[in-house]
Amino acid sequence: MTMATSAERSTGLDLDALHAITEAVESGAGLPDVVRAAARALEASLVLLDRTGSVLAVAARSPADERSLLDSAPGVETIELRVADTPVGQLRMRLRAQPGPALIRLVTTLVASEVERVRAPARASQEASTGFLRSVLSRELADAEEILARATELGVDLVGGGTVLVARARAHVPVEEGWRTRVLAIAERGARAVVPTAIAAPAEREASAAEVVVLIPSGDDAAAKRAAEGVLRELQASLQGHTFAIGRSRVALDPLDLHRAGNEALLAVNVAEGDKERPLLAFEQTGAYRLLLSAMSEDPAELQRFYAETVEPLVAYDEQYETELVRTVEAFLDNDGNVAGTAQKLFTHRHTIRYRLERVRELSGLDVGSTDGREKLSLGLKAMRVLGVTTPGGPATEPGAGAGRVPGRK
Repeated sequence: MTMATSAERSTGLDLDALHAITEAVESGAGLPDVVRAAARALEASLVLLDRTGSVLAVAARSPADERSLLDSAPGVETIELRVADTPVGQLRMRLRAQPGPALIRLVTTLVASEVERVRAPARASQEASTGFLRSVLSRELADAEEILARATELGVDLVGGGTVLVARARAHVPVEEGWRTRVLAIAERGARAVVPTAIAAPAEREASAAEVVVLIPSGDDAAAKRAAEGVLRELQASLQGHTFAIGRSRVALDPLDLHRAGNEALLAVNVAEGDKERPLLAFEQTGAYRLLLSAMSEDPAELQRFYAETVEPLVAYDEQYETELVRTVEAFLDNDGNVAGTAQKLFTHRHTIRYRLERVRELSGLDVGSTDGREKLSLGLKAMRVLGVTTPGGPATEPGAGAGRVPGRK
């Protein structure tokens, strides 16, 4: 560990702390990472606002801490950020230590410079963004020129294309009222750290989770990937006791293809959910699930019928008797039909596995010992995920599923 010089001690400077901030700036990590580094340097909780009062980044210890910063509660100091005498925003700060004034000045100068560098055009209202996104993704707007014109009114340039993200958060701890709104703000913040003109809206599908749709106005797939990573990183840093899944579509070069991109992102998030190793999944990574995309968007009733004829009886039985038939079928298929391997994976005796597989045959009429039975059950499991059905037995382990656990239908 390096020793502080006498100059550092006299001015209160911490060169290691400053290095972390400059590294975040130089790497292009975005304002959220810069502010988190600043919070560590100052040993403080911070909220960064732009000139209009919109939140650009947060580094707080809890939702209550964040609220007190936003409300300018007692003990919160507000620092006006300026670049060449031009106001660029505010930094609200609650100190937990006593950094020297020189350190505070240097940190705030670095943050102000970064705000000025990445400053986005005027933000569209949340209501306008939500209305636009829902109209595009539901095909209410079916004219390419009109979509481009409406996007331009919101400060969004779709001429070069766009990508859709779906971010889903599930709380595993008690949550406060308005937590879905907070998830929306955090997801949008993470995307805008990479693409400043990104817009987001709450999804209408989910009742048991917070789901956000994000539009990344860029034809650059690499930028969309970084934006998705930024959303996941910001959610993980800001919300403890939650699990997250992010689905990313392919780039839609034609504005009329944004509807298709929305379906791709939804399918990807359904496959990704519950995968501790891959909470972020691109549509290209969904494997055989891609074959069911057209069925999901064009004829969901047929997909529902196939699910009902194959796996639904097993799901219902598991829910009623708290068994693990679905999970057993998943593990059996994952182990290429090997009973011993399935038993080892589930930490269960082989006789128990054989009993469960016989119960599967009785309930579904499908014999896992036949090729046809295994194929139909495998497709039934995929249909279950595409439809968004949560299994009571836990995360999926079917090959190609990416351990994707999906939300239940309401």
